[in-house]
Amino acid sequence: MTRTDTRPAARTRPAPTLVALAIGVAVVAGLFLVDWLAPTLFPASLPTRAQDGLTLAISVLIESLPFVMLGVILSIAVQVWVPPGVIERWMPRRAWARRAVLSLLGMIVPVCECGNVPFARGLLMRGFSVPETMTFLIAAPIVNPIVIITTHQAFGFSDGILVARLVGGYLIANLIGWLYSRHPSPDALLTDRFRDTCELVVHEPGGKGRRSIAQFVVELRAVMPALIIGSALAGAVQVLIPREALLAIGSNPALSIAAMIALAMVVSICSNVDSFFALSFASTFTPGAIVAFLLVGPLVDVKMLALMRTTFTTRTLAGIVVIVVLSAFAIGTAVNLLA
Repeated sequence: MTRTDTRPAARTRPAPTLVALAIGVAVVAGLFLVDWLAPTLFPASLPTRAQDGLTLAISVLIESLPFVMLGVILSIAVQVWVPPGVIERWMPRRAWARRAVLSLLGMIVPVCECGNVPFARGLLMRGFSVPETMTFLIAAPIVNPIVIITTHQAFGFSDGILVARLVGGYLIANLIGWLYSRHPSPDALLTDRFRDTCELVVHEPGGKGRRSIAQFVVELRAVMPALIIGSALAGAVQVLIPREALLAIGSNPALSIAAMIALAMVVSICSNVDSFFALSFASTFTPGAIVAFLLVGPLVDVKMLALMRTTFTTRTLAGIVVIVVLSAFAIGTAVNLLA
């Protein structure tokens, strides 16, 4: 009865196409407004910056797309093809232990943060709780074996950057899982649209082949618009924020951490290769700032937030951002003190 009463309200919401169009118009208007109010901030003309923003957006999209497709395929495999109880019977009974194990599941799921979103949606559809799925989603982009290898290739064991990234990511994920496990109604953390999607996929008639196709279409319709919008926002923000302003404060222990956190949320680089990008700042920024960049980027950059919005409410995402940023700042400060 409750679900029936809420559906008419859901139909009154703006269509995804209109929302995307509104965001696009706002970004273009922002470019013109910044160019008009502060022309001295940018040596390049607006058409040049617009072209740079488009190039950056396309590069983020192309970089992320293969991992999103892999994540969708893995999601379908978990939801449709893995028999009931196969994964669950290997899980501990205690809630904290289940979260601890699920946060290490990324070790055997070699996809970046983009592909982890559809995979996490598959775990939710399979019946895993919201806090458990959150723990996996936050930890997986960092405990990923490819990420571990590339981080070691870039930094080795110098200044404890690799260890701080792995341990910090694992702790942040389990902290978020524990905090949201205290929520009185965990299902309220999910969007109405995702809950309706769960009902649609679970009750899809036909065999496994038909269910796989149905879920493939559902996941692509949910994830692709968010990926395109997130990539566009990442490209636009990069040309709007002067990188020189961030680099100017790189030597200050506290401000350098804040600057790299802001940069991580802006550039939206895949976690599989972000270590090499961060390496270019190692000579001017503190080790703690590099660690904060490597923690925040894979978890709450603008592209990741756009993808997570397909599943979690805005209020939930705001809470996750606050927890991740504060935790990364604390871990970065500790690294600076110990380095």
